[in-house]
Amino acid sequence: MEDATNAIHDDGVSADTMIAKLHASRSGLDSVLRSSAELDVAISGFDGRLSLRLAAISAIYDAVAPLHSQAVAAQALRTRIDRAVSPAIALLRGFSLVRSLQRRLLRLSPSATDPRSLIAYVDCVDSLHDAVAGVAAECEPAVQRLQEAVEFLSRTKATDRLRLHRLSEALAALQALYEDEVDAMRYEGLLDEALLLLQHECESLLLQLKHHAFGESDGLDLIPEATDGSDLPHLGSSLQIEALRRIAQTLAANDCLDIAIDIFVTVRYRRAAQALMRLKPEYLRTYAPEDMDAMEWEAVEAAITLWIRHLELAVRMLFAAEKRLCHDVLGGLMGGAVWPECLAKIADRIMAVFFCFGEGVARSSKQPQKLFKLLDMFDALDRMWPDLAAVFDGEAGGNVRARFRELQKLVVHAAATAFSEFGLRIEGLQDGAPPPADGSVPKVVRYAIHYLKCLATAAYAGPMGRVLRTERTWRPELPSRPPEADGEDEELLGDAVRRILEALQRNVEAQRSRYGKKDRVLPHVMATNAYWYMYMRTRGTEVAKLVGEDAMKARYKSAAEQAAFAYQEAAWGPLVKLLERNEAAGTARATTEEFMRGFDDNLRKHKSLYCIRDADLREQIGEAVAKAVVPAYMAFLHANAGPTDRRAFPPPDSIRGLILQLFDAGGEEGRREAEGERSSKGERVTHRRRAEGPSSSEAPSRRKSQQNK
Repeated sequence: MEDATNAIHDDGVSADTMIAKLHASRSGLDSVLRSSAELDVAISGFDGRLSLRLAAISAIYDAVAPLHSQAVAAQALRTRIDRAVSPAIALLRGFSLVRSLQRRLLRLSPSATDPRSLIAYVDCVDSLHDAVAGVAAECEPAVQRLQEAVEFLSRTKATDRLRLHRLSEALAALQALYEDEVDAMRYEGLLDEALLLLQHECESLLLQLKHHAFGESDGLDLIPEATDGSDLPHLGSSLQIEALRRIAQTLAANDCLDIAIDIFVTVRYRRAAQALMRLKPEYLRTYAPEDMDAMEWEAVEAAITLWIRHLELAVRMLFAAEKRLCHDVLGGLMGGAVWPECLAKIADRIMAVFFCFGEGVARSSKQPQKLFKLLDMFDALDRMWPDLAAVFDGEAGGNVRARFRELQKLVVHAAATAFSEFGLRIEGLQDGAPPPADGSVPKVVRYAIHYLKCLATAAYAGPMGRVLRTERTWRPELPSRPPEADGEDEELLGDAVRRILEALQRNVEAQRSRYGKKDRVLPHVMATNAYWYMYMRTRGTEVAKLVGEDAMKARYKSAAEQAAFAYQEAAWGPLVKLLERNEAAGTARATTEEFMRGFDDNLRKHKSLYCIRDADLREQIGEAVAKAVVPAYMAFLHANAGPTDRRAFPPPDSIRGLILQLFDAGGEEGRREAEGERSSKGERVTHRRRAEGPSSSEAPSRRKSQQNK
C-alpha cells in the first residue's frame, strides 16, 4: 500500500511540471508573434524610404558617368605616353654614354710599343661599339612607339593641334636621327677612326715580332731536336700576344675580319721571308728548275746541302713558331676556323720556292754521282715528314702536305733511277774505249768500288734500302716480300750491290778481251790488278758485310788468283818451258842466251809497260815468279852448262834479285799509293793452277812473306 501511494504522489508532481512548461511556451509564442507584427510594420515603412534613396543614387550615377569615361581615356593616354617616352629616355641615355666614351677615347694614346695602352684602347673601343650598337637597337623601337602615340592622339583627339604638331615634329627629328646619325656613328666618325688606328697599330705590333734566332749562319745550329713547342722561341711577350688577340677580335666584331686577316698574313709572310733571307739562300734564285742540268754539279751539291738545312729550319722552327702565333692571336675567331687558313697562306709561297728547287733537282738528269745527294734529300724529307705533318695539319695544310709527299716520290724515283743508271753504265761500258794501256786498275773499277763503299756506309745504306723497298712497292711486276720480314732493306741493298759487283766483273772481262793478241800478258795484269783491288778494297767494309765476306773471297780473290796464274803463265811460262826442254849439250849456250834475251825483254816490258801498284800484290807476284823461274834456271845451269858457261851467265841469285827488285820497284808514287792500300791483315793472292787450289811449293813463299812483314 505504501508503495502504491508513493507512485501516485510521484505522478502528480510530474504532471504539474509539464503543465508549467506548457504555460511558459505559450507565453513565448505570444511574444514572438507580437514582435513579428511590429517588425512587419517597420519594414513596410523602410521600403518606401529605400525606394526614394535608390532613385537618388541612379540620378547621381547618370551625372558621374561622363567623368568616368574621361578618367578611362586619361589612363589610356598616360599608358601611350609612357610607352613612347620610356624608349626615348633609354635612347637619350645611350647617346649620353656614346658621347662619354668618345671623349674618353680621345684622351687615350695607344702605341704598339706599349701593349698595355693598346689593351686599354681596345677596351674603350669595345665599349663604344657596344654603346653604339645599343643606340642602334633602341632607336627603332623609340621611333615606332612615338609614331604609335602620334597616331593615337590624332585618332582620339586627346590633345590640341599645337601639341600634336610639336609631337609630330619630334617624331620626324627622331626618324632623321635614326636614318643619319646612328649609321654615321656605326660606320663613320670616331669609331671608324679608332678601328683604322687599331689596324695600323696591329700592323706595327706584328712587325715587331721577329725571328731573332735567325742570324747570318747557314742555319744548322738553329734546328731544334723536336717541335713540341717547349724549346721554340716565343714570338713576342704575353702582353703583345694578348693585345694582338684583342685587336683581332675587335676588328672582327666590327666587320673588319677580312682586313685583320689580310694584315696578319701580309706582315707575317714578310717577317718569315725576311728571317729566311738572313740565311742567304741565293741558290733559290740562282738555280732555276729547268736549268738545273746546265749547272755545275759541285755547285748544285753545295746548294742541296743548304736547301736541306734551310727547309728543315723552316718546317721545324720558323713555321712551328708562326703556327703558335696564328693560334694564339686568331684562335678565337669563327670557332678556330681562321688561323689554319692564315698559316697556310703565310707558308704556301715560301714552301713553294723550296719545293720548286727540290723538284728541279729530282727531275734533272739522273747521273750516278747525284745519288748520294738525292739520298741526303730523301733521308731529310723522311725525317722531316712527322714535323711537317704536325705543323701543317688539318684541311688547310693539305696542299703543303700533298706537295711534300709529291716531292718525296720524285726524290725516291730519282734516287732509284740514278742507282740503276750506275749499274747500266758499268754494264754498258762497251763504247770501244781502250782498256788501261799499262794494265793498271781501270778507272771504272776504282770509281765503282769507291761508290759502293760510300753507299754502304751508315749514312746512305739505310736511305738506299728504304728507296729500294719503296720502289719495289710501286712496281707490281717485282716480287714483294712480307712486310714483317726482318732486314728487308739490308737484304735489298745487298742484292743490289751484288748485282753491281757482278756487272763490274763482266766489265773487267770485257776490257780484258779488248786488248787483242798483240800482248798476251797485259790483259792478265789488268785483270789481276782489278780483281785484287775489288777484293782488298772491300774486305772488312760494309760492302763485304752486305754481300758476304766468304762470297767476296770466293768470287773476287779467286778471280785475282786465276788472273795472276794466267799472267805468270803468259809472261814467264815460256822462259820456264824453254829451260825445261831437253836440249843437247851443244845447244845449252844458245838456250841460255835465248833465255837471257827473253828475261831482259820481260824486265824491260815490266818496267815500261806493266803497272802493278799494290805493294802486297807486287811482292807476292815477284815471289811466285822467282819460285817458278829461279829453280828452273838453276836446274838448267846445273844440268847443261859447264864451269865456263856458268861464269858467262848470271848466277841464280842474281836472277832472283833482279826479279824481286823488278817487283819491288814501281816508283815513289806507286810506293806511296801502295802504303795507303796495304792491308793490316796481310791478305795474299795465291796463284792457282787451273783453280785446283794452292800448290805446295807456294807455302814457303807465303811463310817468308809473313816473316818479312
